[in-house]
Amino acid sequence: KATDQSVQAFLEGVEDERKREDSFALLQLMQDVTGEEARMWGDSIIGFGSYHYKYASGREGDAMLAGFSPRKQALTLYIMAGFDEYDSLLDKLGKYKTGKSCLYVKKLDDVDTDVLKELVDRSVTHMRETNPS
Repeated sequence: KATDQSVQAFLEGVEDERKREDSFALLQLMQDVTGEEARMWGDSIIGFGSYHYKYASGREGDAMLAGFSPRKQALTLYIMAGFDEYDSLLDKLGKYKTGKSCLYVKKLDDVDTDVLKELVDRSVTHMRETNPS
C-alpha cells in the first residue's frame, strides 16, 4: 500500500553510495517515463502511479504502475506487465536477471537506460490499457 513516507529521505538513507546514486537516477527516469510522482509503497518500494485490479475470485486492490527498490543484492525494478511481450527489448537491455515481474540490475551502468525507459513505458502503457480506472 502507498504510504506518506518521504521518498527523498528513504533514498538518502541508502548506505551504498553507488546504489543511492543509481536510485536517484531511477527516480528521475521513472518520473519522466510515467509522468507520475513517486510515492513510497510499504517501507522500501518507490512506486509511480497506481491501478485498480479485480481478480475473477473477487479479490481486488490497488497496485503501482511501476516502481523500484534499492535492495541489498540488486536494484529491483517492478515491471508490472511482466516480460512475455518484451523479448526484443530484453535482448538489447544488457546485464540483468528477471523474476515474475521483477527486473534485477546490479548497477545502472550494466543496462542501456534508453532500452530501460522503453521497457518501463511499454509496461505502464499496457497496465493503463488493461486496467482502466
